[in-house]
Amino acid sequence: MPTPTVLITGGTSGIGRACALAFGRAGYQVAITGRDEVKLADTAAALAAAGVAHLTIRADVGDEAAAERAVQETVARFGGLDVLLNNAGISMRARFQDADLEVIKRLMQTNFFGTVFTTKFALPHLLQRKGTIVGISSIAGYRGLPGRTGYSASKFAMNGFLEALRTELLDQGVNVLTAAPGFTASNIRNTALAADGSSQGESPRDEGAMMSSEAVADEILKAVQQRKRTIVLTGQGKLVVFLNKWLPGLSDKLVLNHFRKEEKGVDVG
Repeated sequence: MPTPTVLITGGTSGIGRACALAFGRAGYQVAITGRDEVKLADTAAALAAAGVAHLTIRADVGDEAAAERAVQETVARFGGLDVLLNNAGISMRARFQDADLEVIKRLMQTNFFGTVFTTKFALPHLLQRKGTIVGISSIAGYRGLPGRTGYSASKFAMNGFLEALRTELLDQGVNVLTAAPGFTASNIRNTALAADGSSQGESPRDEGAMMSSEAVADEILKAVQQRKRTIVLTGQGKLVVFLNKWLPGLSDKLVLNHFRKEEKGVDVG
């Protein structure tokens, strides 16, 4: 059996970096993509220190050609692909009425099309090894969140894409996992886009009250090993999904109240 290989998009920080280390320690060869050379080098140093065979690829997977190159370089280096972990993503914090449409386009390009492009080019290799496709989704992919219209739209689109793809591949041996981390201590909120497309900066949430990226990575690794279909993490995340399904009217009111507190800068951790 060849050594298993995982390609992680957006693997230089947060959940992506934590997954790179978790999968590497579990015996995987690890390829990561990122747009920042410094962060790529820093993550490469961490993987090397952990004794993990790795490859770093500077690429924005929202660009079709870059996504294809990332897959090609991974397969060329490691000889195949067992797991594709679609993690690259950006968020936003702005009311839709205030948001520049370019913000929505950027979120869809990275979060949705980045997943579609990379999955398209990785699929032939995953079929060969009957591997796994993972999409790092969000609670926002199950329940639309105010102030995050573009982010929610991109994650709903990802969920629909992965569900359809899972069904297509049922009899071909490739598993498709949709993972919704819930509210996680990750830099995605600190780099969320404001209404004008600039970086939002500090998050109003209490990071210390959230699940760590490392804990999320461990859960994702276990789910891949067990070939699960979906996972929703954190008690708060599970509650939001449950209420939205069974008590949607109440869910609307609770989520709006939460959003209003966030807009005022109140700690909503």
